[in-house]
Amino acid sequence: MNLLDDLRSLTGALVDEPNDRRALGELTETQVVDLLRSLEDLKAAACATQADLAVRLDHTVRAREAAAGVAAARRGRGVAQQVALARRESPYRGRVLLGFAKDLATDLPHTRTALASGRLNEHRAMIIARETGCLDSYQRSQVDHDTSAPADAGEDDPLDGVGTARLAGQVRARVAATDPAAVVRRQRRAESERRVSVRPAPDGMAYLSGLLSLTQAVACYAALDRDATAIVAAGDPTHPGRPRSKQQVMADLLVERITGQATADAVPVTVSLVMSDATLLGAGHEPAHVPGHGPVPAQVARETVARATTAMQAWVRRLYTDPAGKLIALSTTQRLATEGLADYLNARDQGLCRTPWCDAPARHVDHITPWADGGTTDAENLQGLCEACNHAKQATGWRQQALDPLDEVAGRHLVETTTPTGHRHRSPAPPPPKPARPADPESQPTSPVRPRVDVRFTDLVDFVHAA
Repeated sequence: MNLLDDLRSLTGALVDEPNDRRALGELTETQVVDLLRSLEDLKAAACATQADLAVRLDHTVRAREAAAGVAAARRGRGVAQQVALARRESPYRGRVLLGFAKDLATDLPHTRTALASGRLNEHRAMIIARETGCLDSYQRSQVDHDTSAPADAGEDDPLDGVGTARLAGQVRARVAATDPAAVVRRQRRAESERRVSVRPAPDGMAYLSGLLSLTQAVACYAALDRDATAIVAAGDPTHPGRPRSKQQVMADLLVERITGQATADAVPVTVSLVMSDATLLGAGHEPAHVPGHGPVPAQVARETVARATTAMQAWVRRLYTDPAGKLIALSTTQRLATEGLADYLNARDQGLCRTPWCDAPARHVDHITPWADGGTTDAENLQGLCEACNHAKQATGWRQQALDPLDEVAGRHLVETTTPTGHRHRSPAPPPPKPARPADPESQPTSPVRPRVDVRFTDLVDFVHAA
């Protein structure tokens, strides 16, 4: 029996065992703890083996492409994507994991051994790789030895009982002592990568994050904290009936100072809500969607429309469906998608990359079957991809096709990706908003062409308020 068969047999045993409650019930407390520890060691050993396999795949692909005459700069494209798909991770995470695997194979042998033996888990091993990334190969090897090498006989294991934060601090201290100039260069490079980002949060909220230098971040927080403390101490005069907490005041001050508004309410923004008529008119509770940010509770969506003013423009995009609930496709004879078609795709794919397990914003409108190979510019042959995934699929051996939707995806747009190794991955579009009443197939017109209409429901504000 080969290794793959052994692993499948072990996986089957692990999957089946929890279902046998009698077997679990017979374990003593000591056996339960020992089993937990053994499984943790198994996870760490599996991560080390996954890293070895990722390096092996990279070497194999690069050798094959070199033999085929592929330019050196283009060799290995798509390997990180294959690693991500195999591990059911995002493409970004796949690139991180492949880079980590290469570090273990070249500069961090003791960290790799500690991971394989269970002395480190994958997260802590990645911290060592990250914190030593500014050093050259020899210096990294030195820090690797000092941090992760097994202890001599009679000495304590340097990793035993060391938590994540303490490990990171120890590695940073060794790196700073090894090459102070490299640490300064890394800090300056980090400052050049300062940025602001937004990502969805539960309950219709969002996280606004700023990556700043330490002094800038502390100064911003101190200013908000100081002024919020003064407002709360004064009894929050702008909200006499319902005073805010200090944290709420700090959040509102942040909005006011960034947008220049007198208050945090009714900031000038256009919110693109994709919602069904049932949700809009209060007949249903299906969430609306903000492309790129995910679902919004139905009541929150209705209130957003109801509050629409010249300051806050809430738009509701109405998307027509056929009797099966499939969005009606749009097409063009041009190579590039029109603005309306791009908006349609953004709504259909909810603003996210269609690659499985990738949550990155869709930046590119991509032809599933390339235009050069006869692919058409219509919704069936187009998908939203992030920049990295669009580049990765150009690598040798990657193929994609749009499939007839299967029953299990309820008529939704379906893309199948085949990797160079022959593995297939399917990506259905998210489900569209459901109408208040299902369409009657017998009442449908013979022509399937129906326009998509963007409607600003300013005339329905009073009605929604009443609902």
